[in-house]
This record gives sequence, C-alpha cells and structure tokens, in this order.
Amino acid sequence: MSLIKAEYIWIDGTVPDPRLRSKTKIMPKGEELPLWSFDGGSTNQVDGPIAECVLIPVFHCPDPLRGGDHLLVLCEVENTDGTPNRTNTRRALAELEEKHRHLEAWYGLEQEYTFMLRGRPYGFPDDGYPPPQGPYYCGIGAEYMKGREIAEGHLDACLAAGLKISGINSEVMPGQWEFQIGPAGPTEVGDHLWLARYLLIRIAEDHGVEVSFDPKPARGDWNGAGCHTNFSTREMREPGGYAKILEAIERFGDPERIEKHLDAYGRGRGLEERLTGMHGTCAYTEFRFGISDRGSSIRIPMQTERDKAGYFEDRRPCANIDPYEVAYVILETVAG
Repeated sequence: MSLIKAEYIWIDGTVPDPRLRSKTKIMPKGEELPLWSFDGGSTNQVDGPIAECVLIPVFHCPDPLRGGDHLLVLCEVENTDGTPNRTNTRRALAELEEKHRHLEAWYGLEQEYTFMLRGRPYGFPDDGYPPPQGPYYCGIGAEYMKGREIAEGHLDACLAAGLKISGINSEVMPGQWEFQIGPAGPTEVGDHLWLARYLLIRIAEDHGVEVSFDPKPARGDWNGAGCHTNFSTREMREPGGYAKILEAIERFGDPERIEKHLDAYGRGRGLEERLTGMHGTCAYTEFRFGISDRGSSIRIPMQTERDKAGYFEDRRPCANIDPYEVAYVILETVAG
C-alpha cells in the first residue's frame, strides 16, 4: 500500500488577524480525504471545556514542497455539532456564491506582503533607514532587491500546486513584494489565496525570514501593504458592460455600504494607518472613483474605459484581509 502525506491546513481564531495552522496526516494514496479533529482551545477557536473542532476538507492540490503524490488540504472548521465554527467565514460565502452563481463573478487579488528580518523590513539596516522609495518598485539589482529568491521560489511552488497565480513583482518599499491570484470565483479565489499564503510563509521559514501582512509594516514615509481587489461579473465583461460597472460603483458609494466594506477591508486592523490619502491611497474617510486613478477608492482601468467593458479595482482592502469576507461583501453589494 502506497502512503502519502496530506497537510491539513486551516485558519485559526487569532485576533485581530487569524493565522494559518497545519498538521500532517499519513494516509493511503487515492483514498477519500477524511474528516480530522484538533484542539480548538489551543487555536483560539473554542471557549470552554469541550475544545474539539473538526476539519472539513474543501480544497486540495499537489504539495510542491514535499513533491510526489503528497497533498495540501485546505479545510473549513466545524464545531462538533456540525455547525460552522465562528471563525469559518468561507461557509457563508459559499452559500452566497451559490445564490448568485448566475452573475459569474470573477475576482483578482493583488496580495502585497513584506519580508521581515529581526523585526524590520528585509533590506532595512539594523539602525536607520535605507534610501527613500523610488528604485525598489519592479526594480533589479542586489543593492535594492531583497527576498527575490523567496518570491521566485514561491511563484514556482504555486505553479506546481496548480494555484491560479498570475504574476509577481517587487513593491515600493524594500523587502516588499506582491503576488496576484485570479481571475477566479468567490470561494475559489479565497481558497487559492490562503494556500498561496501558506506556501509563502513556509518557504520564507526555510530562509529564516518572516512574512508580514501588516497594512503599515514601517511607520513614516513608506508605502503600506494592500490587497487590491479586482472584480467583474459576466455582464460587466460583455460589450456594453461599462454601465453595469458604474451602477455597481454607485452602490459601493452608499454610506452604509462604505461602513460595511471598511469593516471587511481591515478597519481597526491597520486600515486607518494605510489609507491616509498618501502613498497611492485615498483616505478612508472619503470615497471616490476615477479612471486610471491610483489615489482613488476605486480605480477603473484605462482599458476598461476604452473598451466600455471589463472590471474595476477596489484599492481599499488591506494586505491582512480575510479574502472570504471581502468576496462576500463585494458580491452582496453588487447583487443588490
């Protein structure tokens, strides 16, 4: 009998920003992935004496770190009575997606992150600061680029796993990079983003480097880290879809909707420090959209305006978002 390693991965209940957890199951190759339990009291997911939680496999892919037939297994978390754990945001999104499947919603997530070494962004000297922002964005050269070997290894791992990664680039601050996931459906984009985050953290671990999704990892005149979210429906992508895009953006501008979106995008978890109106952001206290405007809340790409169809980009979500919550609030708003 041939055995494989299945790495069960789930999202814990750490506040304010959940962490990924994982453990390894040895099982026969080709068998159905079973349910598995864990101590939810040690992951901030259960209060009280009954600490057991249940892992429900919802998505799996090849494990590029172990190779062979080994698997990465993303799981939802349930309580022992079969109800979703309070930390399980995927379940509500899956139900909303099914309700609005006719919209054929697509997302693209631009995940910025920062490599950290000894508590400072990778590339910052132990004392003081590096040269100001300018040469780092999409830059080359050992003087400016830190962490490329990790970012490239992460790209290769995501491709080997079959994740919908669509590119990488270095970002505006030293040690800061970005990868993109999508286009993909609502739950799909979250599944692929969480596993891409897992691979990134694991590969960086092997290099002795931490990965931060802090929206403002370095105070002062340095860019924050976001997760710009691109969105479209089938109607938006079809000829004449520009009117549907404008209609959706108008809904985003409703004051009640703004408040709901900001809560999902990272309010109280660094959003206020990042969305200041500087460093390529619009202040969180205002809402505006514009064509090719990277200082707006929502950007309409130049090509979308020219084609009168396509997608739009919400630039407010922070790097530490829960992609399931963001996908939910956007789909709910667009669906009306």
